[in-house]
Amino acid sequence: MPQKLFKKLIPSPAAIKSSLPFEFLGEHIHDPNLWRLNKKSVSRAVFIGIFCAFLPIPLQMLLAAVLAILFTANLPLSVVIVWISNPFTFAPLFYACYQTGVFLLGGDGGRFHIELNWEWLRNGLPTLWKPLLTGSLVLGTAFAFAGYFATLLYWRSAVLKKWQARSKKRMKIQ
Repeated sequence: MPQKLFKKLIPSPAAIKSSLPFEFLGEHIHDPNLWRLNKKSVSRAVFIGIFCAFLPIPLQMLLAAVLAILFTANLPLSVVIVWISNPFTFAPLFYACYQTGVFLLGGDGGRFHIELNWEWLRNGLPTLWKPLLTGSLVLGTAFAFAGYFATLLYWRSAVLKKWQARSKKRMKIQ
């Protein structure tokens, strides 16, 4: 079963339950359905994790945790997958989102300069947020659905391979 692969990827329930950022979830975090590794919970977690990874907001992992609780997805996996957007990948990821948003909104995606100061946040950010958010939502949804269906396909193929191996084993015994 593909459960072995996913067990390697996700942290233990005890590690997440004791994690300080997730204390606000209270008793919801103790729901056993959030820790199961089955086809539905894993594919939902992949969808949630990828979608949240594309959002240009802080605290993406906390949003993924809340969505995992709301949609009964595997909590640790949805939180781990958010790290698709990490310090090494967020710049190209959000640049692609911005360019997609510019294309969809029909704007000019010309050159822009980002500075991390209050002046730029007041004057430069208002011109970037609409295309960035639009592109993030579109690409996040598209890649989330792709991940969701790829997970379902992977799960199905793993189960079929296991059934075929079991069938071959039975044929050898007879």
